Amino acid sequence: MKIHEYQGKEILRKFGVPVPRGIPAFTVQEAVEAAQKLGGPVWVVKAQIHAGGRGKGGGVKVAKSIDDVRRLAGEILGMRLVTHQTGPEGQIVRRLYIEEGADIQKEYYVSVLTDRATQKVAFIASSEGGMDIEEVARVSPEKIIKVFVDPIIGLTTEQAQAVASGIGLPEASVAQAVDLFQKLYTCYMETDASLLEINPLNRDSKNQLIALDAKFNFDDNALFRHPEIVALRDLDEEDPAEVEASKYDLAYISLDGNIGCLVNGAGLAMATMDTIKLFGGEPANFLDVGGGATPEKVTEAFKIMLRNPKVKAILVNIFGGIMRCDTIATGVITACKAVNLSVPLVVRMKGTNEDLGKKMLAESGLPIISADTMAEAAQKVVAAVNAA
Repeated sequence: MKIHEYQGKEILRKFGVPVPRGIPAFTVQEAVEAAQKLGGPVWVVKAQIHAGGRGKGGGVKVAKSIDDVRRLAGEILGMRLVTHQTGPEGQIVRRLYIEEGADIQKEYYVSVLTDRATQKVAFIASSEGGMDIEEVARVSPEKIIKVFVDPIIGLTTEQAQAVASGIGLPEASVAQAVDLFQKLYTCYMETDASLLEINPLNRDSKNQLIALDAKFNFDDNALFRHPEIVALRDLDEEDPAEVEASKYDLAYISLDGNIGCLVNGAGLAMATMDTIKLFGGEPANFLDVGGGATPEKVTEAFKIMLRNPKVKAILVNIFGGIMRCDTIATGVITACKAVNLSVPLVVRMKGTNEDLGKKMLAESGLPIISADTMAEAAQKVVAAVNAA
């Protein structure tokens, strides 16, 4: 789950991380009122979407008068903001954040995330913060500093000092940096975040540090512990199909291909998509119905897949362990009839009650293409798409 910048800054503020004053706005008038309330000669009008690169896309502008705030708010609200993270379709801006201007002397990059390779928390920083951090990582990787934190011990003072030194902070800023870095780490752990990114972290002319941006991703599996974070969810920023799938406890992610995939188990789903690509096809989605799928859940899964007009065929690949093949067969038959399926359907199932499931599909009277192996299933679904 992701949240907006202004929401992230509220969380940082609660953990003692310095952030500029700012006020969210949903209309041009609210933006003007926010600037007037903040006071000062300079404001920053920021588009609020769940993607980075907003500045390069024209979604972050400096205003030097209230009239500027009014004009820029009118231009940014409702625009389709395209960044390297939104894809070519972009994202419509429905919220703004009006923030006081900052005394920018030097920008840095800081992030905290889980590193699965070391089973530790990676604390990453760079002296080159700002809009081109991806380019820095590609061209000058030596400017990216990493320390790996044992989650049992936490970020030590020595590690925080090493980060501060590694990104070239002046001595006058080191003590504050150590305190700030440790607060970021605490915030990351206590909110069950999977990513906490500050880009940029600003050092002003008085060597004071302040977070000028805030990006959070949260572990969905831990959200039951954080109803206050769940309340920040903005469904307008999420794929409607993924939102609908979550209502039925389906793990669904839209992709760019034309072959719908319905699988039980995340590992099998990934292997299925790889096999489709191996034989020249392109998956249209990741869809894991889990181990407790009911016929009703399978029917909803079919409906969600078929809302994508690019889907030209569907592959159902089931391993019957906890999930019985006859249950899936019932769901497939029910779904086909409910949605009046008009695209080719390939079904491969193995495991518990496999023979019964296959018999049910064969006797259903539906034009279902059966397959015995993953390779055969992938080849058949790709052939069906190519023949369409």
